[in-house]
Amino acid sequence: MESPSINTSKCVAEQKGRLACSTSFQKKSRSKLVSIPGTRPSVQNGQLIVSTGVTSLDYVIGGGLAVGTLLLIEEDEYDSYSRMLLKYFLAEGVVCGHNLFIASAKDHPDEILKELPAPILDDIASPRGGEEGQAKLYDSDSQDSMKIAWRYQNLPKVQTTLASSSRFGHYYDVSKTMDSEMRLDTKHKGFFLPDELSSNSATEPSQLNEGYRALLRSIQGVIHSEGFDGSISQNKSRNILRLGLHGLGSALWGDDICCKENFNGISSLTTFLYGLRALLRSSLSVGMVTVPSHLIQNREIMDRVVKLCDTAIALESFTGLERETNPLYKDYHGLLHVKQIPHLNCLVCEVPDTKDLAFKLKRKQFTIERLHLPPDLSDTVSRLSKPDLAESAKLLNIGCGSTATGKKHLDF
Repeated sequence: MESPSINTSKCVAEQKGRLACSTSFQKKSRSKLVSIPGTRPSVQNGQLIVSTGVTSLDYVIGGGLAVGTLLLIEEDEYDSYSRMLLKYFLAEGVVCGHNLFIASAKDHPDEILKELPAPILDDIASPRGGEEGQAKLYDSDSQDSMKIAWRYQNLPKVQTTLASSSRFGHYYDVSKTMDSEMRLDTKHKGFFLPDELSSNSATEPSQLNEGYRALLRSIQGVIHSEGFDGSISQNKSRNILRLGLHGLGSALWGDDICCKENFNGISSLTTFLYGLRALLRSSLSVGMVTVPSHLIQNREIMDRVVKLCDTAIALESFTGLERETNPLYKDYHGLLHVKQIPHLNCLVCEVPDTKDLAFKLKRKQFTIERLHLPPDLSDTVSRLSKPDLAESAKLLNIGCGSTATGKKHLDF
C-alpha cells in the first residue's frame, strides 16, 4: 500500500504537468509583421493589409489593401477623382509613418505631396457616435410609415453608406492640405520622368521602353536599399513602402498603346506590371497605379493590364455627360465599377454586395455609397426619353387600334 506522502507527490507532479501543458497552449507568439503601424491581419485570410485612406473603398475591396499586391485605378476622363484617390492613399501612408514612392510624368512628385489632404486626427469613433451614424443611414423616424405606395411600406430600408464593423484607417479633409511638418517627417522618394530620362541617357535592349525601365530600376533600388525585400533580419524594425504611380499607359510615359489599335502582342505596360508585381510579392510593399483606360483603344491590352493587377476598380465620372444634369443622379458625382478582387490564400474570395456603387465628393470627404434610386419617379423625371415614348406610342397604336389618344398608351 502506497504511503500518503507518495500520493501527494504524484498529485503535485500531475498538477505541474497540467499547468505546463495549459501554459504551453495559452502562450501565443505574435508575428512581428502585425506590429507594423498602420497594418492589421485580415479576418478573412490572415493576410497583412493596409488602408487605402478611404474607409468605404476598404470595405469594397474586402477590408483593405493586402501588402504585396497592386491596386489598379482606371482613371475618369478628367483625372480628377482618380488623382484624389491617389492622394488619399499617400496621405494614409504619411499618417501611419510608411515610406512613400511617388512616380509621375505629368506633375512633379513634390507638387503631389503638397496637395495631400489634411487628416482629421481628433475624430475618434465612439459607441454613441456609431449609433448616431447608423441612425443617419436610415430614415429619420423608424416609427413613421413610408409615405408611398402600400407595396413599398414593408420593404427593408436601404443602407447606402458602406462601412465595416471596426474602424480601420483615418479620415481626411479635402478642403485643407496636410501640414508641411508632417510631410517633411515622412521618408519619400520621387520619380519625375523628364528628370530621370535626362540623367539616364544610355539605352539597353529590352521589351520595356526607356521610361518604364528606369522606373522599375528605381523601385527595385528603393526596395533593396531600404530593407523592404525581406533580406533584413526580423529583429529589426520593419515598415511598409507605398508606391503611388500616376498615369501609366499615357503618351507622357512614352507608351503608344493609346495611339495604336493593333499590336504584335508585346506591350511595355504589361511587361512593366509583370515585373512590378514580382517585386511586390517578395517585399513589404503595396502599390496603387492609375491608368487612363478610356484612351486605350485595344481592349485586349486593357484586359491584360487588369489581370496583371490584383485589385481593379474603374471610375466613371458624370462630368460633361448627360447624367450630370439628370435628377436621378443629383446626389452623386459618378459610378464606381469593381473589375477584380484578389483571391488571397483561398480559392474563392468573399465579395461584398457592392454591385451598384456610386461615389460623391462632399464638402470635405470622398465617399462611396450604394446607388439607391427612388422607387417612384415624379412627373418631372422620366425613365424614357421623348423619342422612346413616341416609338412606343406608334407600336401601341398599331397593335391595339387607334383608340389610344393623348399621353396614355392604353385607353381603357
